[in-house]
Amino acid sequence: MIYTEITPNPASLKFVVERQLMAAGTADFPTVDSTEDAPIARKLFDFRFVEGVFIGQNFITITKGSDFKWEEVIPLVKDFLKAYFASNQPLLTGKYAEVPEPEEVDEDDTTRRIKELLESHVRPAVAMDGGDIVYEDFVDGVLRLRLQGSCSGCPSSTLTLKQGIETLMTRMVPAVKTVEAV
Repeated sequence: MIYTEITPNPASLKFVVERQLMAAGTADFPTVDSTEDAPIARKLFDFRFVEGVFIGQNFITITKGSDFKWEEVIPLVKDFLKAYFASNQPLLTGKYAEVPEPEEVDEDDTTRRIKELLESHVRPAVAMDGGDIVYEDFVDGVLRLRLQGSCSGCPSSTLTLKQGIETLMTRMVPAVKTVEAV
């Protein structure tokens, strides 16, 4: 069974499936050139309307071009996904098919606290909307995050970033002065 969920980004729609797609983490494919280890994403880009593919634990978020209507796109994507899953072709290969080993990183308390808050509060909420937010770096009070999936290019991403994430981080981690998207 595959069902859709709207996202705050009108150009993105979340296709939820009843199976695990990723062993761990998420995978973002903003262009066809980024799909080397993602056969399913590569084939989705064969549709003219696909402008981005994001894969989470049990969903695929499709970002479509503005010239296409969701009413036209949804049946095509659902039919494609059903056929692809039934064919037993690999969804992901290479680096995406392996469960990554936890990295031993020597982080200061501030960075560790930022990452804990991202994991416990931010990423689960953003995943519900078909996207992800990934820690990039923290330098001189500026927390830099990468927006993926439906978050990338979403009209409300600035609001989420500033009023949601920045408010949380500046309150919980006093060293954070501002949050920026990269």
